Amino acid sequence: MTILTTERLRLAPFDDAHLDGLNAINSDPEVMRYLGSPESREQTLEIIQRVKGRWIEYGFSWWSFIERATDQVVGAGCIQHLRRSGQSPDPACPLEVGWRLRRDRWHQGLATEAAVTMADFAFRTLGADELYAVCRAENTASASVMKRLGMRYRGIEIWYDKGLATYETTSSEWQRRRAGSWR
Repeated sequence: MTILTTERLRLAPFDDAHLDGLNAINSDPEVMRYLGSPESREQTLEIIQRVKGRWIEYGFSWWSFIERATDQVVGAGCIQHLRRSGQSPDPACPLEVGWRLRRDRWHQGLATEAAVTMADFAFRTLGADELYAVCRAENTASASVMKRLGMRYRGIEIWYDKGLATYETTSSEWQRRRAGSWR
């Protein structure tokens, strides 16, 4: 399983030791407003176990964002297969980059910082040809991150049984942007 680092974060694959930090995020109604219902501790533990299995099966899934300065879990993000419906990943669907942050870490650039590193992983390590990101249309904060990443808006498409704002970028577009203006 792959650990990634950024200037401020260590992205570590979900682990049982992350339960309290992840549940603090996933039980916050404001964080989950566009993602679903707040989770119980038991639900978060079930998700951690499912994600650990996906790491073994696919070699990628969800990371906990651990703030390097404090060693606290401050968010989570993924590279995973999108799916039209159901609970299981669909390897026939494109890869998705996704994220969520603890509310006290919003508006600090951490989502973009982590998303750049996860997208690099998808393109460089996994050899993805394209990468998608989706959100509810009213989730302007996530859409802003997608735009900062240089992703193109595709429109409202059906993913996860919902009509979601869908953005994409290709490997060649990503590499051109990374060679140009970032870092």
